[in-house]
Amino acid sequence: MIKFCTLASGSSGNSLYLESKYSKILIDAGISFRRISRSLGNMGVAVSDLDAVVLSHEHEDHSRAVGKMSEVPVYVSGETTGFWEGKRNGHRNGNGAAERLREFDSEEPFSINDLTITPFSVEHDAIDPVGFTVTDGSVKIGIVTDIGKPTALVIESLKGCDALVLESNHDREMLFSGSYPPYLQQRISGGHGHLSNEQSASLLREVLHDGLKYVLLAHLSAKNNSPEMALRCSLEVLRQNGAADRVAVSVAPRSTVGEVITV
Repeated sequence: MIKFCTLASGSSGNSLYLESKYSKILIDAGISFRRISRSLGNMGVAVSDLDAVVLSHEHEDHSRAVGKMSEVPVYVSGETTGFWEGKRNGHRNGNGAAERLREFDSEEPFSINDLTITPFSVEHDAIDPVGFTVTDGSVKIGIVTDIGKPTALVIESLKGCDALVLESNHDREMLFSGSYPPYLQQRISGGHGHLSNEQSASLLREVLHDGLKYVLLAHLSAKNNSPEMALRCSLEVLRQNGAADRVAVSVAPRSTVGEVITV
């Protein structure tokens, strides 16, 4: 059994808490240390209780607090290690983090107590961005945010999951008719940007199976999307495949702690 919830989800900050029988970890720590400490404390968890922070990539909205996480080990892609080494002196993200780094390689599983975490490469404009699957041997959770397109590797990695944390960043019509300048529209919608609602729904269709129980839509844009629009796309896929009654779907709130989901 694993329970999880988002502490924040969106371009201003991302952090996902997961807890199993013997492990407590964060996937990303892209909000302030104070917010992380307060949010975990409200669940009866201290930062010092964490076994690890596992980073998907180096962007600040996923790594902001790691320099203040005391003695908590920080797991990063081997290709990203140089970034943190370069930030060793004085940078608020890297200060103190470099000494606590634990490297992992994409597609190579690693263990934290009773959890096995498998990182897999994704398309995003970062040094070596990854998604993850996390399993305690009984259930499997797939986590993909900040991904420009659903590659064959992403699809294969997410097959057989009991729960998904899946990016559904923007509605294309809202994005291209909105106030963002053209270069930013292209960055977001490009192959190294973020998934649209339609792309997210298409990915869900590819990995949908009888054992899937929960889908949490994440990293929604504040200006170019709405929870209703994101849900509509994913729910339509579930209806078309006869799964609407057995798969729960919700949207991660941007700046508050989400519901605790147990699988």
